[in-house]
Amino acid sequence: MKKLITLVLVVLFAIPTFAQESKVSEDKNVLKINTLSLIVGTGSIFYERKFTDNVSGQLGVAYLNYGVEDTKFTGLILTPEARFYPKKDAIDGFYLAPYARYQNFSLTGGDDKATYTNIGGGLALGRQWITKSGFTMDLFFGGHYGSGEIDVNSGDEESFTTGLFEGFRTRMGFALGFAF
Repeated sequence: MKKLITLVLVVLFAIPTFAQESKVSEDKNVLKINTLSLIVGTGSIFYERKFTDNVSGQLGVAYLNYGVEDTKFTGLILTPEARFYPKKDAIDGFYLAPYARYQNFSLTGGDDKATYTNIGGGLALGRQWITKSGFTMDLFFGGHYGSGEIDVNSGDEESFTTGLFEGFRTRMGFALGFAF
């Protein structure tokens, strides 16, 4: 965790050099990949669309393949969010983003199998930069609350460890992509 925080701080201090190239974007779309989610075995892609000077919408789609103790999670994550840019520079600037999250996983633990569905949401605060060439960087932090249900196909509920997805959690990311 210390290495991750150090990486985020380095990125925060390195980014101002890119920010000088930043512009109020005339682009309306951004496609990006969350690089931090790769650490936990998640491929995460975001599509953001500018609606007004202050508002955009983003949809994140992710595929998780991760193990916790004896439980392996495999499945889909959907994260729709609204982004509010107070300085009227939607898709290029500071933003506040309430979001919802739906997660649906297949669980395996030895010979035991189950399905796990988690619904939650939270609030993220971030900064997105778009350079003149369209290269995009998005750094965000936030809080998340999730609650789920497990449907056991074989074995019993105690065979699975789902606590990683329950309750209050931190959400953070650093996405790279392009605006068009």
